[in-house]
Amino acid sequence: MTSTLPRLDALAALRPLLQEVGDAKRVRVASSPGSLAEQAFTRTWARLCDGEDPEAVALSETAAAVARARLAGIDAAVLAVAGLTADEALDVLRRGFDEVAGPLDPALRDRLRPALAGVREAHAAPALAPLLCAQPRAGATCPGRPRILVEPPESHGDHCLTVGVYGALVAPVFGADPVAPFLVGVAHHLHNVVLPDAGFAGEVLLGEHLERVIAVLEQQELAALPVPLARRLSEVLGLRADASTPEARAFHAADVLDRVLQVHHHARAAAFTASQALDDLELVHAGPVQAFHEDVLAAAGL
Repeated sequence: MTSTLPRLDALAALRPLLQEVGDAKRVRVASSPGSLAEQAFTRTWARLCDGEDPEAVALSETAAAVARARLAGIDAAVLAVAGLTADEALDVLRRGFDEVAGPLDPALRDRLRPALAGVREAHAAPALAPLLCAQPRAGATCPGRPRILVEPPESHGDHCLTVGVYGALVAPVFGADPVAPFLVGVAHHLHNVVLPDAGFAGEVLLGEHLERVIAVLEQQELAALPVPLARRLSEVLGLRADASTPEARAFHAADVLDRVLQVHHHARAAAFTASQALDDLELVHAGPVQAFHEDVLAAAGL
């Protein structure tokens, strides 16, 4: 039987970068509500509904997500306020991108890096975007068992943006173009605009009604979008049905990687120790007052 994962080593090499990209779900800035991932999710939908080319949106938002892995909330808008020219700001963003982009497929990297300049704000996002950012994910559920609750829960905006970016980043592993997996990722939970998430356990209890409920609610959201965009999304959402094509495999790989990396995040957070911050991360880092800081902590018994 032919393996559907011809480059397992490439997935393993990408995992640390995917983990860093996913941390944008948990990073916030004072100037805008929501996580950085939610902000990018909302901007993505605004750009798509504004009629921008989906390929340009997919590549630029994916590139921005890679740069955010180290730069966090430092973006072109912030750098402009701080007095940098557009070229200087772009140079900073490219430094952030280059610092972590080594594991990416070279051809994809060459498409993403120039796309950093294409990130732009658009008109107001459709209503679905803020609603998905407000709709919590269910967490880990299993039929017949109580769910495992973790705090704070991620939102569907967090998850969908991250799956879209992951789909683009892993696309070369499966011989896929990155655009379709990105679009499926950002749109694959349209039904959860209305339907609260009860996880797999809730889906099992919906039983024979599940497919109809999802289809009706999804069509309601698509009907409110510009016709060309709705048509394109309807086409790519069909990739969810199986893993028989390269684009479908890229999407499903992204979806499962994000779900499991999210669980790993909560496990790491629960096991975090002060010594990790002090020793591994050098919380009291080198500098002119490091010795004083160490004396203060020693005197306080820390």
